[in-house]
Amino acid sequence: MKTQTRKTVLGYFSEQFAGRFTGFIIGLWATRIVSRFFTTRSIHNLWGLTAKKTVVSKQTFGNLQWIAAVVIGYLVFEVVFRLIKNKIAPGLSKFRFRLLRMLIEKGWSEKLRRLTYR
Repeated sequence: MKTQTRKTVLGYFSEQFAGRFTGFIIGLWATRIVSRFFTTRSIHNLWGLTAKKTVVSKQTFGNLQWIAAVVIGYLVFEVVFRLIKNKIAPGLSKFRFRLLRMLIEKGWSEKLRRLTYR
């Protein structure tokens, strides 16, 4: 079994957080899409008589919103997770190397080490 280092664990959690957060935001947006095309009977549209959208029951409306949020949110989560893993992570390792080299050249690495090991 492969031992997990701190770097791999933090990388995993950052990828998961970015993917899930983006999926969550897009899932919320998907519920707004449902409300753009469907409506429920209410006093605002005279119980469906003056509605310009398709009128559905409240239970159906809630189910449509839930399904749209889950499906679209999951798809976006997977796309973002794969994008981060395959495209952004290799470039980020180069950036980390350059940042570390700059910290060592400027002498900040010793200052940071003293701050973290107090």
